Amino acid sequence: MVVDQDQQWLLGCLTASLDPNQNVRSFAEASLNQASLQPGFGSALCRCYLAAVLLKQFIKKHWREGEEDFEYPVVSSEEKALIRVLLLGSLDDSHRKMCTAISMDISSIATYDWPEEWPELLPFLLKLISDQNNINGVHGALRCLALLSGDLDDKEVPTLVPVLFPCLHAVVSSPQNYDKYMRGKALSILYSCISVLGAISGVYKTETTTLVTPLLKVWMNQFSLILEHPVEREDPDDWSLRMEVLKCLNQFVQNFPFLIETELMAIMRPLWHTFESSLQVYLRSSIEGAEDSYDGRYDSDGEEKSLDTFVIQLFEFLSTIVSSRRLAKVIVSNVRELVYQTVAFLQVTEQQVHTWSMDVNQFVADEDEGSYSCRISGILLLEEVVNSFGREGINAVVDAAGKRFQESQGEKTAGSSAWWRIREAALFALSSLADQLVEAENLRTDHANLAKFVEQLIMEDTGIGYNECPFLYARIFTAVAKFSSVINPGILEHFLNAAVRAINMDVPPPVKVGACRALLQLLPDMNRSVILPQIMNLFSSLTDLLHQASDETLTLVLETLQQAIKAGHEASASIESIISPVILNVWVAHVSDPFMSIDILDVLEAIKDSPGCLHPLTSRILPFIGPILNKPHQQPEGLASGSLDLLTMLLKGAPGDIVKTTYDFCFDAVIRIILHSEDHSELQNATECLAAFISSGRQELLSWSGDPGVTMRSLLDAASRLLNPDLECSGSLFAGKYILQLILHLPSEMAPHVQDLVAALVRRMQSADISGFRSSLLLIFARLVHMTFPNVDQFINLLVSVPADGHENSFAYVMTEWTKQQGEIQGAYQIKVTSSALALLLSTRHSEFSKVNVPGSPIQSNGGITTRSKARSAPEQWTIIPLPMKILALLADTLIEIQEQVMGCEDEDSEWEEVHEGDVEAEKDLLRSSGASQSSKPSYDQLEAMARNFENRDDEDGDDDLHVTDPLNEINLASYLADFLLRFSNGDRPLFDNLCQGLTHAQRNVIQTVLNR
Repeated sequence: MVVDQDQQWLLGCLTASLDPNQNVRSFAEASLNQASLQPGFGSALCRCYLAAVLLKQFIKKHWREGEEDFEYPVVSSEEKALIRVLLLGSLDDSHRKMCTAISMDISSIATYDWPEEWPELLPFLLKLISDQNNINGVHGALRCLALLSGDLDDKEVPTLVPVLFPCLHAVVSSPQNYDKYMRGKALSILYSCISVLGAISGVYKTETTTLVTPLLKVWMNQFSLILEHPVEREDPDDWSLRMEVLKCLNQFVQNFPFLIETELMAIMRPLWHTFESSLQVYLRSSIEGAEDSYDGRYDSDGEEKSLDTFVIQLFEFLSTIVSSRRLAKVIVSNVRELVYQTVAFLQVTEQQVHTWSMDVNQFVADEDEGSYSCRISGILLLEEVVNSFGREGINAVVDAAGKRFQESQGEKTAGSSAWWRIREAALFALSSLADQLVEAENLRTDHANLAKFVEQLIMEDTGIGYNECPFLYARIFTAVAKFSSVINPGILEHFLNAAVRAINMDVPPPVKVGACRALLQLLPDMNRSVILPQIMNLFSSLTDLLHQASDETLTLVLETLQQAIKAGHEASASIESIISPVILNVWVAHVSDPFMSIDILDVLEAIKDSPGCLHPLTSRILPFIGPILNKPHQQPEGLASGSLDLLTMLLKGAPGDIVKTTYDFCFDAVIRIILHSEDHSELQNATECLAAFISSGRQELLSWSGDPGVTMRSLLDAASRLLNPDLECSGSLFAGKYILQLILHLPSEMAPHVQDLVAALVRRMQSADISGFRSSLLLIFARLVHMTFPNVDQFINLLVSVPADGHENSFAYVMTEWTKQQGEIQGAYQIKVTSSALALLLSTRHSEFSKVNVPGSPIQSNGGITTRSKARSAPEQWTIIPLPMKILALLADTLIEIQEQVMGCEDEDSEWEEVHEGDVEAEKDLLRSSGASQSSKPSYDQLEAMARNFENRDDEDGDDDLHVTDPLNEINLASYLADFLLRFSNGDRPLFDNLCQGLTHAQRNVIQTVLNR
């Protein structure tokens, strides 16, 4: 068969693979898959116009042995060389989508071959990019370099900059030769290179400064020329070009503020022109919807080209300037105008009005602070203004809101139908910054005047109908919630009543959303005498709303109902029989959704905690979930697992009679699920449920079956299944929590089984591939260390007697794993137990310590960025140090961590910059005003204060029962470690001094601080 016939066959197969007929398509795909195993297939794809996408898949599967998706056979060296040549020759394809596909193929190969096996790639691209007579070739080279630039490292970029940047500048500075798309693509390459230089500027500050300094003025002049002209209407290429300029500027500002400081002032005027003209375009295109904003559309490279994307980038760059202490001064004189203009960007767009009116769930989602929109980005900029400029920033926000409010009054008087937009935007700005406004101590007006100002804004429109301006009314409700701490109680009561009425009325859904948000904030703090007359009506309205809500709105209604139940308190008992069945039905409908289930369980827990509701709720739940847990395999997906969660909620904090009743209904079923289930979700929830049984039932639980021995055997069998190395880690994830409850509440029953438990824990840890799971099992070892005190050396002997695969014994394995994981352990309780246990172990000075060496700290590479190829060729290496030295280092790190968490690590400028004398004085003033010591070493009194702060931190691990029941939670960790270090140093000073020699300067400092108390 000749080449032409091969190509004709390939073209036919590719065409058939797009056929709507499933049989034709499947046959073609099978034929192509079979052909891919033959030599020459890759080079044949290069010659076929339709095959660029298929070629990328071929490269992924057959180019490099050992890769995750590799399939035999591997492409021969000869064919690889031919494919590379053919692809480079096709880069000047006139069709941009095809050029993009070819560039992606080249980038895929470069991941494996460049630069070692493809050194000619970059010279070819640089030559092509410089050929002004081949515009298609320049486009292809730019597209390819844009893809490659994301994987450039610290070795290539410094050598590439002197050659590449002039080529890029020639493109960017020649609008007569190259269109905006190509100039933008050149800037995207510049951005990637500057990002790399910024990343290595800390290690190679002198070298990067030498490289960047001569470039700055040239590029700043070019940036000014681009930003100087007004933003074009309905021109996404213009927006994209400016966006790339802003991204480059952002990198310069973030990474080289000390270099750009003198240049930045010159670019502020062009930047302001872009800012002001973009607002005019945004008002016409997005707010009014009179022109095309290209929302949700993408270019041929898959890059978003909407006006919103550009404006968000503009806000991001301005935020970067404002947040920099060094650079914010260039904008301080215009901060009021900046805020005033920014508020206008916050208006609800025409598209949002349409979308939110049709889909209230989208309205709730878009209001979330984690969403991505021009409105949210504008608020982030205003937050930076307030954080950086303090009183001046706050005054700017308040003044801007007042001016915009007055403008909306004028629009309303003039009969404009859009008068409400700018007023909503002003309230949105104020509401989003409410915490800062309320807490500001040096505001030019006191809280009474702030309250008066806010009250004027929210009361102005109470007479308008809900249907007339639903989004404004929703915002008014939100503003009331945000400023509830300063607003007059009479006005709060007015809006509480209005919110209750709105939920019960036939009004636009956004109004109901705003009403729910108001109630969420108002109910917890409102006087009971105000709430109780409304509570029955509110329960009825929210219960009805549950039937209408879905997705995000359902979450909001559930949260509101939870607060209503807590606020109603005694009144909840009278309607438990009405609310509970409705909530349980909602729970059944959403039991397979873990996030929704959590919200529903929170509501049920609020009912449970209300006076007079626990027993009727329990009587309602247990007959329902008992049969489910007895036959979990016959239930719909998630129902058995969810029922275990519901049972756990019921058990936590429950009185003895409820726990006993629950035991009679469900205990045996929970044990059976742990012993036999293969469903990981069921296993996890059953493990937590069993832990709750032990935590709540304790010693009495053993006698409830009539035979304590049988119950204990069941508990041990469950532990054995969960610690079985053959069970996947996901199924055993909460085994540590369960076993901790066993040894805390049934210590005498567990004592005979400690050696078997240790062996099982070691085997399970060695088979575990989830780091967090190993950490949870290490907590068991730490708690066992405490339980054996003062005979800790006997526990060490026990560990030595237990074998461990690949290690001398279990002591060597456990300590190696423990010292490796200690820095990753989370939660104040967990850190207390493990850190104090390490101190106890070290205090024994057991002879086994001298036999164990463990990883110390990572061996630093030569600096720079770790790329994929570097990571493959040079995995991370560690120093090896004696175990006692590592433990001492970890204890010192714990003290340092406590110190850092209290101090807040307030490095707001993570910039590699030179600190001028004035900056040093500012830092000293800050230290003096906060009462902190200017010494680099904190005093012991400070450490004591730090420890108290550490004690009071909110733990987010959810193990409240551990904190309540374990006496170790009463440890003052700083004091405990200080006492240990003092005793240890006095007990064997030569050993202590020898160990300290291997510590870092910071570690030795913090140890010396506690020794000098």
